[in-house]
Amino acid sequence: MPDEELTAALAADVDATFPRLVQRYQHRLYALALSWSGCAQDAEEIAQDAFVRAHHALQRYPRDRRAALALRPWLYRITLNLARNRARGLRLATEPLDTQLHDPADAQAEQPDESLVRGEQRRDLAGLVATLPERYRAAVVLRHIQGLSYEDASSVLEQPVGTTKSDVHRGLRLLRDVLAKQMENAA
Repeated sequence: MPDEELTAALAADVDATFPRLVQRYQHRLYALALSWSGCAQDAEEIAQDAFVRAHHALQRYPRDRRAALALRPWLYRITLNLARNRARGLRLATEPLDTQLHDPADAQAEQPDESLVRGEQRRDLAGLVATLPERYRAAVVLRHIQGLSYEDASSVLEQPVGTTKSDVHRGLRLLRDVLAKQMENAA
């Protein structure tokens, strides 16, 4: 069911349609929360909290507001805000998991040693992304890990598209600089 149909169904009946919303977005919200928190348990809790908040909000919204809702950016914004708030409250150093950077189809085609090397590279890259300043990390994760368009990412971040493009560019530049330094040190 496309988002437009899901939005129309939510406008008509939130309670009957909400399970379909959860089914459609549960893995996406979990992956976003995981990329932000780095902890599977925290990511599960963040995703669950996001759905609870979304459900409560949808019940309060008038029908016309539900009908005009851009679901994907709205849900991502709720999830990102919850993840940020949780990170501010905990302030724990965690190493991000790399599951959101992993394509199972690639793993089946690879030899075990190639798969191991790629897994280490993904983990290293996920660790580097986690070290980015929050502003750049959010933009890079939404654009390149979650695959949102610049327009959707800017909606989630509640900032102009140009600012989001700039944040993605600066975040990627910081990652390239760190990787270049690592290559120099390894040589």
